Amino acid sequence: VFWNRFGTTKKVRTSAFRLSSKMQMYNRVPGGAVSSRQPAGRPCPSWRTPAHLLRSHAHLARAVAQQPAAAAPVTQEKLDAQVAVVLGTQWGDEGKGKLVDILAGQYEVVARAQGGANAGHTIYDAQGNKYALHLVPSGILNPDAVCVIGNGVVVHLPGMFSEIKALEARGVQVQGRLLISDRAHLLFDLHKEIDGLREAELAGTGKQIGTTKRGIGPAYSSKAIRNGIRVGDLQFMDTFADKLRKLAMDGRKRFGEDFHYDVEAEIKTYADLAEQLKPYITDTVEYLNVAHETGKRILIEGANATMLDLDFGTYPFVTSSNPSIGGIASGLGLAPNKYEALVGVVKAYTTRVGAGPYPTEVFGPAADNLREIGREYGTTTGRPRRVGWMDIPALRYVCRINGLTHINLTKLDVLSDQPNIKIGTQYRSKAGAAINSMPANLEVLEEVQVDYETVPGWMCDISHVRTWEDLPQQAKDYVQRIEDLTGIYCRWIGVGPGRDAIVIKPQKGRC
Repeated sequence: VFWNRFGTTKKVRTSAFRLSSKMQMYNRVPGGAVSSRQPAGRPCPSWRTPAHLLRSHAHLARAVAQQPAAAAPVTQEKLDAQVAVVLGTQWGDEGKGKLVDILAGQYEVVARAQGGANAGHTIYDAQGNKYALHLVPSGILNPDAVCVIGNGVVVHLPGMFSEIKALEARGVQVQGRLLISDRAHLLFDLHKEIDGLREAELAGTGKQIGTTKRGIGPAYSSKAIRNGIRVGDLQFMDTFADKLRKLAMDGRKRFGEDFHYDVEAEIKTYADLAEQLKPYITDTVEYLNVAHETGKRILIEGANATMLDLDFGTYPFVTSSNPSIGGIASGLGLAPNKYEALVGVVKAYTTRVGAGPYPTEVFGPAADNLREIGREYGTTTGRPRRVGWMDIPALRYVCRINGLTHINLTKLDVLSDQPNIKIGTQYRSKAGAAINSMPANLEVLEEVQVDYETVPGWMCDISHVRTWEDLPQQAKDYVQRIEDLTGIYCRWIGVGPGRDAIVIKPQKGRC
């Protein structure tokens, strides 16, 4: 029996299954991970089941892990910040949505500032149900929060309404709780078409970006060259139609017969969507600033990550917006001096999707193992992610750019069967000279040598642990080492996919 987030009790029936005659009985535990039966407060007894037996039955373990059990709310102190920002620090897919979902219960407004449907956030509700969100902010599962899509986001309306429909079919109230900036730019099917054609042109050249082909880059290109169309333009359908025809004409001139797009059909579609959109359209700059002035608490959800930032990332293998702190300010119109907490979400290892330099990348069976255990496949595309060890030089660079105050270290449980864990601590040139800044030149970055520290793993399941005291010492040491190397307080530690699968580190420093 546990207390759910509404303050009522609920009984949970656990189911057990035998993995083999040599293994102990396993239970489903909060967060959905597989764990041997053991006394509370003893996460790693000497008689634990070895991790290699779990791997030998990985198909069963994953089946359980993908269906988290109902979760109790996370007990934690209220974050002392009227405005808090959650940012990705690596190459995306760090698990930002989960922390936003957890913190959303403390905030009245949850806002997105940049990116588009190329951002995929997977979160779980209190009953363990899985939601994959792309445009709608992760705070939508908190029934008391108002969600805002800011002016810096590019919005594909058919996709957004499909997402809204899917949420409402599952009992999530969206209308009246979702506001969309009248200044946000629209992403059309023609942008998706252009995205695919551009990637096709680069095929075989070694210069393919590896985009999601969701039209994000072309939509931001339209914005930058000032022929883009904004949400507010849907209030004037005559001029809207003329603008969209001119945009389609540019595509035909550029790509000729390869450009397949029915502009008149799209105009008709948007005439219908314009009516549906009316209740959502808001001057979100005014809304957010008035909300702040009247004392409302605002949580800002970053999309993508700083190493994919258009200016600070591994250009040109980046996204088309600024997922760093500057993009938050320009994407919402809420001044930076109002941000009181800046939380960087850091995966306990690293991943990236698509092409581009990746200094700590792992290959072969070790990579396959991490990818399978961590279920490292894109929420938006389903593509297998590249995987690697923690990259401290890149993380320090991101901490400096964003002025981070806290770190949320995610997916620590994925490393549970690693006897030794590497941490990349220093870049060096081919000649062996230390490189103390993030190289802007890709040729230099692709050739860097990485110095590693190797730390011992904990070799046991930690997915059921909910307090700092109950983590094995080796796991604590790993978290503390990352904190020491970055100088940033690692406050939240993710130990599983469920909403409750998180550990709060009591304070900065060794404890």
